[in-house]
Amino acid sequence: MTLAHISPAPRELLRDAGLKVTAPRLAVLLAVEQAPHSDADALFAAVRRGLPGTSLQAVYGVLGALTTAGLVRRIEPATSPALYERRIGDNHHHVVCTSCKAVEDVDCVHGAAPCLTPSSSHGFVVEAAEVTFWGLCPRCQALPGAARAASAPTVR
Repeated sequence: MTLAHISPAPRELLRDAGLKVTAPRLAVLLAVEQAPHSDADALFAAVRRGLPGTSLQAVYGVLGALTTAGLVRRIEPATSPALYERRIGDNHHHVVCTSCKAVEDVDCVHGAAPCLTPSSSHGFVVEAAEVTFWGLCPRCQALPGAARAASAPTVR
């Protein structure tokens, strides 16, 4: 990952969000763009290749700032570490493989947020719904029966 070759768009995104343009922020933003649904450790590994002096703590700090600024979305599927993606501004959902933990985006069922209406909102004004679908990805479906033994996590 060479930061010198990053287009002006990521720099403008950071500035428009009120964030200072720094090499770690650019590197993390690019890493999330290139590998959506990655956890902090995977993003750290990607960033560290181009910025060897970067720490895991710095990556967590940048992810926090980017999430707060609305440039990155943090998702937390049950039994998984937090994952990060650049697809923001819509109410899409995710499908997670119960075997290998692969994650893919799923468009909102009805197209507008919230796409699900709770039976009772308990007085809350519902702004978004988050749905995680669980199953076996095509690669794991093709494996011998062992992968099929995996099941969706229990969420309470």
